[in-house]
Amino acid sequence: MSLHWWQGACQPSDRVARSKAEARQQQLTKPTGSLGRLEHIAIHLAALQGRERPGLEKLWIAIFAGDHGVVAEGVSAYPQAVTGQMLANFVGGGAAISVLARELDAALEVIDLGTAEPLTQLPGVRHLHVGAGTQNFAREPAMTLAQALICLEAGRDSIERARSAGCDLFVGGEMGIGNTTAAAALACWLLECPASELAGPGTGLDPAGVAHKARVIDAALALHRQRLDGPLEALLHLGGFEIAALVGAYVAAAQQGVVVLVDGFICSVAALLAVRLNPGCRDWLLFAHHGAEPGHVRVLQALGAEPLLELGLRLGEGSGAALAVPLLRMACALHGQMATFAEAAVAEKPA
Repeated sequence: MSLHWWQGACQPSDRVARSKAEARQQQLTKPTGSLGRLEHIAIHLAALQGRERPGLEKLWIAIFAGDHGVVAEGVSAYPQAVTGQMLANFVGGGAAISVLARELDAALEVIDLGTAEPLTQLPGVRHLHVGAGTQNFAREPAMTLAQALICLEAGRDSIERARSAGCDLFVGGEMGIGNTTAAAALACWLLECPASELAGPGTGLDPAGVAHKARVIDAALALHRQRLDGPLEALLHLGGFEIAALVGAYVAAAQQGVVVLVDGFICSVAALLAVRLNPGCRDWLLFAHHGAEPGHVRVLQALGAEPLLELGLRLGEGSGAALAVPLLRMACALHGQMATFAEAAVAEKPA
């Protein structure tokens, strides 16, 4: 495996399957285009899956968790102990994503990349412990190259497990107190804009807290500016372990032909980083929702993404993506199960 494996070619979409899916949509018992975006989704999924009638029966959800040293700057409303506590909640079945995974009959895996507080081994959690969270990027680089490579590979490894299990759709989620600060910092670099335009409340900061968070991010960008000469360097200096794992997962999914449904702000920033590292992965990314974080819409615009839902969500965990899965499944069901005009003996629109 190449040290820079993420630069490898992504799978192409299947033009023949796309053409067949487009032709099928024209034959279904409905006015042309009457199902709007659902038609385009079904056709796109057909091209990615290489079959005229796509399906999303097997869903794989991976939650990547890691703490952030920048929390020392007072940028979060919650203590870092919450990250480890939520890992137990995920595998215990009490978290939002745990409930959604059960409802969707999805496989759910939880990967601990490194928490600030030591954890005992939790059954059902993959403990990698890359470090006790990242370093405080307001003072020094967030992680070493070696740590970033492990995290990128953790995302790739999750995709390999998903693919081996016959996964039709991959959802990546994240957990880590302070990660909206890291995501906002990365977004500021990626979009070349000040933190005042992208920083948001995260887990519940008040306006004064958001303003402080923006100042911390701007100062960190100024500190590292001379070293930020590419997306990998930005990840090393400003990112998080879980963000790096998401980047690795998104690129690897495209390389291995696995469709991805991207969650909220943090996951979308990881998606933008993945596309900057390997532009070929963009075609494999679908976007679930427009979240409440103010920077999310700007990141989605940079990706040319049109999210499926807008529910004012800001939870993370992959929850927004999980909520959008039934919509995708319905798009596939309509495409695959509706009768054609010929099958139903219904008159078509005159030519």
